[in-house]
Amino acid sequence: MKNVSELTDFYYKNLYPTLQELEKDRKQLRYRIILVGSVYTFIVGLIALSLISVINFETLAFIGIGYIGIGGFIYKFLVKDYTKEFKDKIIKPLIHALDEKLTYTASLHIPQHTLERSQLFTQDIDRISGNDFVRGEIDSINIQFSDVHAEERHKDSKGNTSWSTIFQGLFIVSEFNKTFHGRTVILPDTAQSTFGDLVGGWLQSKNISRDELVKMDNPDFEKKFVVYSTDQIEARYILSHTLMEKLLLFSKKSEHPIHISFVGKSIHMAIEYNKDLFEPSIFRSLLEYKIAMEYVKTLHLAIGIVEELKLNQKLWSKK
Repeated sequence: MKNVSELTDFYYKNLYPTLQELEKDRKQLRYRIILVGSVYTFIVGLIALSLISVINFETLAFIGIGYIGIGGFIYKFLVKDYTKEFKDKIIKPLIHALDEKLTYTASLHIPQHTLERSQLFTQDIDRISGNDFVRGEIDSINIQFSDVHAEERHKDSKGNTSWSTIFQGLFIVSEFNKTFHGRTVILPDTAQSTFGDLVGGWLQSKNISRDELVKMDNPDFEKKFVVYSTDQIEARYILSHTLMEKLLLFSKKSEHPIHISFVGKSIHMAIEYNKDLFEPSIFRSLLEYKIAMEYVKTLHLAIGIVEELKLNQKLWSKK
């Protein structure tokens, strides 16, 4: 696997000229979207004004919802070809440069049963979408990852349906040849950081949706993360001093919360971005596009966590 410095060189030497060409297409597309959007808004506005005296508020609200829905469809149609070209010419070569054993499929994503197996989310996942699926080997480590958006469905007393986001971001799965005997979950520590050590620790211990709370002997780690497990001993084997330091480094270098679980033969990592990572910006210059390198740095840190577990002989040699 190339290091971040090598990938940065590749990005600017090999991909930047292509970005400059795509930047011209982006400007033309931006003009076309603004033009089509203005005409569309004008037509819908005229229709609404002509009907406002004969329709009620609920009908007007329905028109507004329809305007947003159709507008979103028109936008996706206009940017479809440009997005495909961007991913084919920029994202696919970047993933291949990360490691030649990786394969990239823009239209696929991590399946729903993998998210459910991870035990990272206590809510029911009712709908999942995503893209930019990558799978293969990095330094003999089996790995797959993609953008994922998982949602939960809600119904009110009138039967109206709404959706809320459970997770949106980068989801990474890696498999080992050995099996974890228990289930261990590491989450961002929101309770302790919000309410302090005493109250926050009490709230953590009373989380009935999680397994038994595991207290670690690293004060800095305790401030950033909370650990739950069905096996206290294994959890401490997993969270070696080196691994806790790697997770703290990850937390320091990334502004995005990370959730990790060890279930069966797999480690799952969910890194929140709350957006689709590789959808190219239409209203911002591509030449300022730095999310790709942020993505690469995130993967390097995540793979470092997996490598530490692979090399943790104390973990795999325990009885």
